[in-house]
Amino acid sequence: MVTLRGMNEQEYEVFVHQSAIDYAEDKVKAGTWVAEEALQLSVEEMQRFLPQGLNTPNTYLYAVVDPVLDIKVGYLWIHLTDGPLGRSAFIYDIAIHKDYQGKGYGTSTMSALEEEASRLRVDKISLHVFGHNKIAFGLYQKMGYQVTDISMSKQL
Repeated sequence: MVTLRGMNEQEYEVFVHQSAIDYAEDKVKAGTWVAEEALQLSVEEMQRFLPQGLNTPNTYLYAVVDPVLDIKVGYLWIHLTDGPLGRSAFIYDIAIHKDYQGKGYGTSTMSALEEEASRLRVDKISLHVFGHNKIAFGLYQKMGYQVTDISMSKQL
């Protein structure tokens, strides 16, 4: 239902801007950052993890495309590492644009990622999901992802 296509520079600029905003909002909702500092902290994180933008080593940035409608419905950012347990991919960001949510694009994107990961000889895909993002958590469980760590906190 979707294809993953490498982002071009223009798509990357839109992605990095929107991803920083979304990440800042999620960190505030999670109670990790205060709103006044969140966007700046998010931008700094993006610069740290993408120091060379599209050319950052071992980083893959994709536009998620519906090939039938010929439209971009979202984006995906993964990073590959090689370790003693094999090659792994970490999903840094995955987003389906609001107009296309609830239409199966998330599931289709995760399936397309598995195909791409196989092509890249990846043994394991990992990710982080914010506790407040119940929809994403449900999708990941449906796709066979299992909880490996849980962080919890209590506001006093």
